[in-house]
Amino acid sequence: MTTSRSTLSDQHVPAGALVLASASPRRLELLAQINVSPAQIIPADIDETPHKDELPKAYAERMAHEKASAIAALMPGQLILAADTVVACGKRILPKAEDEATARQCLALLSGRRHRVISGISLVLPGGRQLMKSASTTVAFKRLSEADITAYIASNEWDGKAGGYAIQGMAAQYIRFISGSYSTVVGLPLFEVGGWLSAHLGTQADD
Repeated sequence: MTTSRSTLSDQHVPAGALVLASASPRRLELLAQINVSPAQIIPADIDETPHKDELPKAYAERMAHEKASAIAALMPGQLILAADTVVACGKRILPKAEDEATARQCLALLSGRRHRVISGISLVLPGGRQLMKSASTTVAFKRLSEADITAYIASNEWDGKAGGYAIQGMAAQYIRFISGSYSTVVGLPLFEVGGWLSAHLGTQADD
């Protein structure tokens, strides 16, 4: 199966083929680790504003559900996989860092403390049934110096990242502890996704 990033109108997708409702190259790389190549990549365009007092786990699951539902409504009969990853300090949902000021604020908040990374995932089956779950991993940063933060800001790895960092990049040197799934922090919990796809796509992923 070849992978394409395209619109609904420019490619026919065979019935039951996997469609990834995410433009994240990291999620595509993670799927490749378990020998899964989506037939098509169609990111969902939805409102990602958290509800008032919405908790991080509920938000991640709702986002995954809504992304999968949006694409499934346009492509009935397909296998649709969607995900959303949230960085949380206590009950607080950290934003995606779109500018240096936000990235600095996130790093300052994460400095010297533990936080949770929650990835919500949703799989819509060809018959319309929708599966939903989430995975959570605890991550602890060392106490970051101003030089650490400045160096990371200069890397631009924070751009567009939830919580202002990417564990698979240079931020790894700041992480002193992780409890849970590394792939969950990157953006797609492979244990859970692999189990689903083994059952519904016939992949070789272990479950």
